Amino acid sequence: MLLDTYGRVATDLRVSLTDRCNLRCTYCMPEEGLQWLEKPRLLTDDEIVRLVGVAVRLLGVEEVRFTGGEPLLRPGLTGIVERCAALEPRPRMSLTTNGIGLERTAGALRDAGLDRVNVSLDTLRPEVFQRMTRRKRHDDVLRGLRAARDAGLTPVKVNAVLMPGLNDDEAPELLAWALEHDYELRFIEQMPLDAQHGWHREGMITAGDVLKSLRTRFTLTPEDAEQRGSAPAERWLVDGGPQRVGVIASVTRPFCSACDRTRLTADGQVRTCLFAEEETDLREALRRGAADEEVAELWKTAMWGKKAGAGIDDPSFVQPARPMSAIGG
Repeated sequence: MLLDTYGRVATDLRVSLTDRCNLRCTYCMPEEGLQWLEKPRLLTDDEIVRLVGVAVRLLGVEEVRFTGGEPLLRPGLTGIVERCAALEPRPRMSLTTNGIGLERTAGALRDAGLDRVNVSLDTLRPEVFQRMTRRKRHDDVLRGLRAARDAGLTPVKVNAVLMPGLNDDEAPELLAWALEHDYELRFIEQMPLDAQHGWHREGMITAGDVLKSLRTRFTLTPEDAEQRGSAPAERWLVDGGPQRVGVIASVTRPFCSACDRTRLTADGQVRTCLFAEEETDLREALRRGAADEEVAELWKTAMWGKKAGAGIDDPSFVQPARPMSAIGG
């Protein structure tokens, strides 16, 4: 097991397939983009499948989430999913994407074995989308969402970040739209993971702000805390249910004590937390010929040293050098 000194066991693996992205979201990266990882530094398809296999067969991982950057930009994505679906035991697999390109790939990903998707969409207004992402791709995302739902990649979860002066008034509108289209909406607090290091707590739309806005239009009933388990989102029944809305309050309501995640970057580094300052290099171990059992021991040692929490409220908190696009969501 991937056990840490606080008794937490990691059974959920987040695998970043690329640091590249075809959007330039203001809360993630600068308009000109970033210096992407060079191809030789990236894990190959074979290396990704092998490491997922180590996690599933030897370390007790049960769920795998493919992330980026934008994972749909990874040429071998469908093959990676298909090969991971053939592992024993078979992990549950999902994908976090901006939805661009999902219209043409949803069916193939389902056939390969993908179970569901999370799609990022912060606004229903095309002009606001363009301001937030610096791209005119709003319709592409909407079509991708529909394709995912029609392909059966359900529940389709929509992730939204609210930003002051841009979309901070859209929470009720987004929820009404998600209910209409049978998507499960999750609001995510903006985290200090932007490449520009421009995050400031005082400028953040908090979970409390989101809930206050939603309650102007909907009745929200808290879901039983036991049903949440290790999930990052607190959930509420909307108008008595059965549909729900979630809020991931990483900053104001941290859930570190129940964290069950381990992370693998696109260049083969294990991270114990989004905000970790240390990494453990599994790519080097693979490329020098380490056996699966040795790789597993390196992974276990890394997770044993996981800190109690992200420490965002600690005066000594330092934002990670890597931005979200290079870590994997």
